[in-house]
Amino acid sequence: MIDRLEKEVDMLERHLQVLSMVIENEPIGIVKMSNETGYPHHKVRYSLRVLEEENLIEPSSQGAITTERTEEFVGELDEKLGEIVGKIEDMKIVDADTIES
Repeated sequence: MIDRLEKEVDMLERHLQVLSMVIENEPIGIVKMSNETGYPHHKVRYSLRVLEEENLIEPSSQGAITTERTEEFVGELDEKLGEIVGKIEDMKIVDADTIES
């Protein structure tokens, strides 16, 4: 159960790292992103596809570029991640001794 969450968080981290690279270096291609991040080409390509489906990037002849929606998304990101962290914090079992009794 937790393994699946951990994999999703790892994938989200990769998507956000790819998005950050596009923001900082647009236009940027798969090969450069793969070389700089160490992620295989197919994982970068998947992240780009997800970001494109979310309308956060779009392809160009020189590589991926941001869209009008990117700035709004980035502006809301910290708040949304904070809410998720809060939910996870609320799920923690405060006293493990209660389980043992």
